[in-house]
Amino acid sequence: MTPQEASAAAAKVCLLAPVVPVLVIDDASTAADLARALVAGGLPALEVTLRTPAALDAIREMASVPGGVVGAGTLLTPKDVEAAKEAGATFGVSPGATDRLLDACEANDLPLLPGIATASEAMRLLERGYSVQKFFPAEANGGAPALKAIGAPIPQVKFCPTGGVSLKNANDYLSLSNTLCVGGSWVAPKGKVLAGDWAGITALAHEASQLQAS
Repeated sequence: MTPQEASAAAAKVCLLAPVVPVLVIDDASTAADLARALVAGGLPALEVTLRTPAALDAIREMASVPGGVVGAGTLLTPKDVEAAKEAGATFGVSPGATDRLLDACEANDLPLLPGIATASEAMRLLERGYSVQKFFPAEANGGAPALKAIGAPIPQVKFCPTGGVSLKNANDYLSLSNTLCVGGSWVAPKGKVLAGDWAGITALAHEASQLQAS
């Protein structure tokens, strides 16, 4: 998979809904129900972060849910890429980007949404062919004003900002011409997951699905 093909595939994922849920899953037995609740609320693209021992099993469970498009987040190494692909992930997300990670994603045909924090990083990825990127950590790096400023001289790149994004500030990002969608964890709060409040999560997802990208 070429970087251009990866970015085209990542763009399709980003355009499925204005919000991509960023999920930290501790118990894979809840994964399918969580996926069904989010998809029912209008958020089909699901990022399962590889931050817990249950993450890969959660991806396997979610991959079987109709209507869901499941990806793996927090990809750091080629081994992560191979494990995520084997588990059923159809896209990947990383906090940053290294040549080894990019090589692995291209070799394994896993479309990657690579993370950047600066204009130089965005330029380097664009030079390689990645025109769809993740702005992370968004709020810590200056929020929507910073992303707008980066976009002015680099309009070729479109972004999915994550990190500190919430219902309160999501529209600040979605109003930008260089933002395709945002990533956030507020649609699947830990308390509701632990309580099995799937209707409550569906309601949060539906609310998020009504946000409008520019």
